[in-house]
Amino acid sequence: MDNIFSNGTAMASQRSLLRALGWSESEMKKPLIGVICAQSEIIPGHMMLDRIAKRVCDGVTAAGGKPVIVPSIGVCDGIAMGHEGMRYSLPSREIIADSAEILIKAHHFDGVVFIPNCDKIVPGMLMAAARVNVPAVFCSGGPMLAGRKNGKKLSLSTMFEAVGSYNAGIIDGDELHEYECTACPSCGSCSGMFTANSMNCITEALGMALPGNGTIPMPYSGRLALAEEAGEAVMNLIAKNIRPRDIMTPAAIKNAEKVDCAIGASTNTVLHLLAIANELGLDKSKISVDTMNEISARTPNICRLAPAGNHYIEELNEAGGISAVLKELEDGGYLDTSVMTVSGKTMHEVIAKARVKDPEIIRPLSNPYSPYGGLAILKGNLALEGSVVKKSAVDPKMYVHSGPARVFNSEEEAMQAISTGKIHKGDVVVIRYEGPMGGPGMREMLSPTSAIVGAGLGADVALITDGRFSGATRGAAIGHVCPEAAVGGLIGLVEEGDTIAIDIPACKIELKVSDEEIARRREKFVPAMRPVEGYLKRYRSQVASASEGAVFKK
Repeated sequence: MDNIFSNGTAMASQRSLLRALGWSESEMKKPLIGVICAQSEIIPGHMMLDRIAKRVCDGVTAAGGKPVIVPSIGVCDGIAMGHEGMRYSLPSREIIADSAEILIKAHHFDGVVFIPNCDKIVPGMLMAAARVNVPAVFCSGGPMLAGRKNGKKLSLSTMFEAVGSYNAGIIDGDELHEYECTACPSCGSCSGMFTANSMNCITEALGMALPGNGTIPMPYSGRLALAEEAGEAVMNLIAKNIRPRDIMTPAAIKNAEKVDCAIGASTNTVLHLLAIANELGLDKSKISVDTMNEISARTPNICRLAPAGNHYIEELNEAGGISAVLKELEDGGYLDTSVMTVSGKTMHEVIAKARVKDPEIIRPLSNPYSPYGGLAILKGNLALEGSVVKKSAVDPKMYVHSGPARVFNSEEEAMQAISTGKIHKGDVVVIRYEGPMGGPGMREMLSPTSAIVGAGLGADVALITDGRFSGATRGAAIGHVCPEAAVGGLIGLVEEGDTIAIDIPACKIELKVSDEEIARRREKFVPAMRPVEGYLKRYRSQVASASEGAVFKK
C-alpha cells in the first residue's frame, strides 16, 4: 500500500519537499491520508475539531497510514443569520467542495477523512467525496448539549424566538439576556434537528460515517473514540478498495431520504441531497423533488426533535441514535440494508444489534408521530418546480390555510413589518428576491419565522419565500419556491392583498389570481436584481435552480 511518492527516482524531487516537512523514510512510503478539517474559532460546532483531527490521525497512524491535516473554510449560519453575511452561506458549499477536490487531487491523497460539523460544510464535503471518489470516511464534531433555563431545555431556535417575544413585548430585556446566556452551553452543532445535525445523521444513514456520527455530543469522550475508529476505517477502505461511489448508490440515497423523513430533518436536506445526487450523476428518475415527495408520503415520521418537538439530539443519542432509527425502519421493510458502509460491512451487519432504548424519542412504526415523513414538497402555479416545508414542525391548524399576501422584496423589509406589529393573524408573508440568483445566495429566513413564532403568531401566519429556512425554523414556513422571482417565477408577480391558498396534505400552493390577470402583470414585469460584486456576482452567473440543488450549472 505504498503511495505515489515512493515510486523510485521519478518522485525524488517531491520527496525532498516531504523531507522538508520532517517526514521519515518510512512515513514517505505509507498511504497518504488527507484529514480535511474545518476547525475554526468562529463556529461553535468547529471550535474543537482540532481534537477530533488529532484522534483521527492517531487511528490512521495505528493502522499504517501517514495522516496530513489540511484545512477547509466554513460559515456559521447562526452568526451569519439576519444580515448580509447569510448571502455567503449556501455559496460556501461550492467553495468547500471545490477546495477539497483541489487538496485531494493536487497532493494525490490515497484516502481522506473529512471532519466537518455544521451546515454547508457537511454537504460540501460529501459532494467532494462523490466527485473525487477516493476512499473516504466522515467524522463530524458532534452536537452541542441542550441549554437549560428554569429546568426547561432550549436551543438556538428558542433564542431566536425569544428575540421575537421581546420585540412583541412578551418578555423584558433581563429575560432575553438570560436566554442569551443559557441557550448554547457548549461547543458543538446546535442541539436540535437543525441542518447541521440533520446532515450528520444523513451522512450516517448514507453509510459514509460510522455509527454515532450524527448524535454523540461533542463534549462526550465517545466522540474522540469515534474519531480514532474513523482513522482506522479509512485504511480498511483502502485495503478493500471501497470508494464513495460504492457506498453512495441510488439505494443508499433512498435510504438516506427515508431516514430524513423519519427523523423530520431540516428542509435544507432537500437542496443538499439533490446536490450530492448531481455529483453522483444520478438522473431525476433516481432522485428529484418528486421522488422525495413519493418517499415522504410512504415513510412514517417517528422522531420529533426541536424545533418540531421538545427533545434534543443528545436524547436521540441516548435512545439508540441513528442506528436504532435504521433498525426500526429495516424491521418495517423500508430500507435496503444490503448497501455497503465505510465500516467495510453492509448496513444490515452494522445495525444488527441496534435497538430503540426510548420509544418516546424513537417511536415504533406502529405508533408514529404521523404516517408520512417530516418534509413535504408543495407544487402549484406559485411553485411550478416545487417548494418545501417541514411538515412535522407546522401547527396542524395551518395545514390548510388561505390568506392575503403581505409582500416584501427582502428579509429586512419583512423583519421591519413583523417586529413593528404590522403582520396580523391570517396573513401570508411573502419574501422574494432571496433565491439562489435573486439573493444572491438563498439566505435563510430564521429571523422572520422566529419573530412570527415569538410574537405568538406561529399558528396563524404563513411565510413563503424563494429563499431558504434554517433547520431551526418552525411554523408554516414554505421555502425554496421555484422558479424564483429573479428568473420570472410567479412569486415575483404577487401583489399585496392577493389570496394565497396553502394545502400541505395535498402538497399544493396556489396564487388565487386569474390567468388573464397574471398575463397582464407578466407583460410589465421586470425582475429586480440587486447589485453585487466579487464571489456573489460569479455565483449568481453560475448557480442553477433550487429544484436542482442550487448547484453550479454544467
